[in-house]
Amino acid sequence: MKKVYALSLLVGMCASFSAFAATELRYGVEAEYPPFESRNSAGELEGFDIDLGNAICKAASLKCSWVETSFDALIPGLMAKKFDAINSAMNITEQRRKSIDFTQPIYRIPSQLVGKADSGMEATPEGLKGKTIGVLQGSIQETYAKEHWEKSGVTVVSYKDQNMAWGDLLNGRIDASLVMSAAGQAGFLSKPQGKGFGFIGKPVSDDTILGSGIGYGLRKGDEATKKQLDDAIAKVKADGTVTTLAKKYFPGIDVSVK
Repeated sequence: MKKVYALSLLVGMCASFSAFAATELRYGVEAEYPPFESRNSAGELEGFDIDLGNAICKAASLKCSWVETSFDALIPGLMAKKFDAINSAMNITEQRRKSIDFTQPIYRIPSQLVGKADSGMEATPEGLKGKTIGVLQGSIQETYAKEHWEKSGVTVVSYKDQNMAWGDLLNGRIDASLVMSAAGQAGFLSKPQGKGFGFIGKPVSDDTILGSGIGYGLRKGDEATKKQLDDAIAKVKADGTVTTLAKKYFPGIDVSVK
């Protein structure tokens, strides 16, 4: 009887230990998408998602590290347990929910087309017919362009990282690029190379494809990590950290989740 009791106690203790909150977290990130995430001249990671990720780790009492990969490899990498959470400006969509879970939405950024200011293009199937549009491979902007524009005679070219798309926009290989507006402004339009370029039309809309906001991707069923991060996210929203960082990196852009 004592042996049965001892065994039951041991099983209970093991179950309790397994339920303990983690003390370390590995973020998966694609570091070629300023101002969200990139490397500075010293080779250090910087950007909105980096600062926000560190703030959330602090709020959750977690020691965090970063694992870099291409954007289209983030979900496979998460599922293969190469890291514990995707922190790379990934929008929460129903399509992605088929493969992974998400934290609560943290912020939201509209998507807009960037091209020559005097191009006369419009961000519509008719206004882009015969044009070539660059998108980030694996992004919701790629999905949107293929669904709404490619079927109407628009050529959609996908890139491993956004800097490659900006390079082809400058040399005329593509006519425009569809990006999150903050990435278009800080990553291209605000730089010397962005002279003569601008946003084309209003932000595109399709909540089914573009999602309900940006959160952290998690493995299916990882409820412990989800609770830790959701609690920390609630803290950094309430104490104004998200708003403060948004003003620093995305001046003039409302990032609130409606």
